[in-house]
Amino acid sequence: MSYTVTTGTTSVDCGPEQPILDAFLRSGVWMPNSCNQGTCGTCRVKVHSGSVDHRNSPEGTLSQAERSDGYALACQATPCSDTSIDPPAADEVATTHALRDFVATVSEVRDIADDTRRVLLTLDEPLTFSAGQYVEVTVPGGSAKRQYSLANPPTEPKLLELHVRRQPGGVASEWLFGTVEVGDRIDITGPYGDFTFDEDSTGPMALLGGGTGLAPLKGIIRHALALDPEREILLYHGIRTCADVYDADFFRELEDKHPGLRYVTCVSRENGGDREGYVTDAFVKDVSSAKEFTGYICGSEKFVEAAVKSFKRRRMSPRRIRREKFTAAG
Repeated sequence: MSYTVTTGTTSVDCGPEQPILDAFLRSGVWMPNSCNQGTCGTCRVKVHSGSVDHRNSPEGTLSQAERSDGYALACQATPCSDTSIDPPAADEVATTHALRDFVATVSEVRDIADDTRRVLLTLDEPLTFSAGQYVEVTVPGGSAKRQYSLANPPTEPKLLELHVRRQPGGVASEWLFGTVEVGDRIDITGPYGDFTFDEDSTGPMALLGGGTGLAPLKGIIRHALALDPEREILLYHGIRTCADVYDADFFRELEDKHPGLRYVTCVSRENGGDREGYVTDAFVKDVSSAKEFTGYICGSEKFVEAAVKSFKRRRMSPRRIRREKFTAAG
């Protein structure tokens, strides 16, 4: 049985076992979302009327006390009756592209760094998305799903570029570093995520990525330069060893074409790269004031937290800082 979920003046139908977030996004109605696995808490909502099944909501993200107070994780909870929830804050509303299911063909699989692969997917139909968003891939032969950021700009809606880091013992790693073949047909869903390029922003940009956190930054930079080829952009890529560096030739060529772009690799665990140490230290050393900058960060939770502190040390406005934390698979 389906139920109606209402927020403000907007109502959507939510089918049996369908999470509230999924129902809103598929209807083209924006709702805050990030990990969509119940681990980040971005989609937490207050239920004013009706009841919900919290299903797989982790207690570490949503405690029993919060559930008793009427809170729920929209990416996990399903309604048990017609339900009313708080609308998103007015200053949080982002551009929304309706969530859809697609079928894609694996068109390329290539090793690009130590334990890192580039996977190209060709879609049967174009995907409309914002630079920086991600898609969810269903691992063939089961129900496991994994999220991967898009490294391509929205001007390439049918050829999607994913950067995949090997996770020992991981279900997706066993496939993408083992049995995957060009020509395989896979199911994907997207787009997801609030980590997007601000097309209304002007002035310089600073982007800090850790490991495969470079992926969405690549899409954002390509889109930003397509809109303004002269824009000042600082890109810092943090990796542990020189063997982890990838796409350096691509960004060096982009530097040659766009004098406003500066690309810096920072190697933290051995000598090498453009700089030794952490991207956060390099940024603080290079930039005396980031007051006019817009910032983008993507990487592990610790990486993101450290990068936010570096941006704030250089007086970047919190409202101009956009971030994406990679979380472990649920």
